[in-house]
Amino acid sequence: MMADELKRRLVHASGSGLVALYLLANYLELGLTWPRFQVLMVALATGALVLEFLRLRVGLDWRLYDVLTREYEQDNPAAYALYLISMAAVVVVFEPDIALPAMLMLALGDPISGTVSDNTLKRVKPPKVLGTMFLVSTVIAIPFLPIAAALVAALGATLADGVTLEIRTYIIDDNLTIPIYAACLAFLALELAPV
Repeated sequence: MMADELKRRLVHASGSGLVALYLLANYLELGLTWPRFQVLMVALATGALVLEFLRLRVGLDWRLYDVLTREYEQDNPAAYALYLISMAAVVVVFEPDIALPAMLMLALGDPISGTVSDNTLKRVKPPKVLGTMFLVSTVIAIPFLPIAAALVAALGATLADGVTLEIRTYIIDDNLTIPIYAACLAFLALELAPV
């Protein structure tokens, strides 16, 4: 079980490679423009949706799903699909300076905060977990955003990670909310901040 959790965290962190790919290609002028990166992210999210359709409706049952999905995801959309959907959403809606740190908060902040969590489902996670997520998210955001916007974005990621959102009986996975909260709050902070 612990080995499976480690594998899930490593897969989670591998999403930072998408940000690295964009930044490196941009730096080396390899032609991966923001619109092309948006298309790539939408394609990845669409691929995840197709796989989830095949898993949930058709019954595709690869061994990989046993390792990378949790028990409660057996009959619901898996976290990896929500992860790619939320990343694609922020990439499509926001500019790179907002979208990229939001992606990294999910890819790196979430698994790092998970290492200090006891992995029990609580309405609000303990202060140690909240503090870790806020600190990691702030450090991630500072190279991309002014300090005030970085702090506000980190607060959004921390709220998404640390406060369990439930609609009826369905728990909204933080893989869906972390980038969206972070990007929306960063955008608002930049819009409302005095020039």
